[in-house]
Amino acid sequence: HIDFPSNESVYQFKLTSEDHVWADVGEEVTLPCHLSPDTSAVATTIRWFKGTECIYLYKNGQVTERSDCEGRVSLITQELERGNVSLRLRDFRESDRGVYICQVIHGEQKDEAAVSLLVRGGKCSRTPGMFLNT
Repeated sequence: HIDFPSNESVYQFKLTSEDHVWADVGEEVTLPCHLSPDTSAVATTIRWFKGTECIYLYKNGQVTERSDCEGRVSLITQELERGNVSLRLRDFRESDRGVYICQVIHGEQKDEAAVSLLVRGGKCSRTPGMFLNT
């Protein structure tokens, strides 16, 4: 008779994201990040960093935002149960570009994923960006 540990302790997850996301100044942009396999992230600790600074912290259902991002960053809370920990950034500014890191902690497990946020086109180009599937 072998006692297997409860599912909780062997719970393994990975974070998946995209390499980079393009945005126009002033628009809302979503920085994609998902738990794989799709597992509820409600009971996890979620941190989003821009570079080394933590700009968004979700823990035990409580949210802490960095002051200069306050009101502009949010998780899609109703999607957390599906493992979607993507960060929404409203009113995108040139100064927002850079590398963002999503870190999720669940018990002893921890994983992170990075995504680069880039400014699309210059001020005068209003043509829609072309998406090339490579």
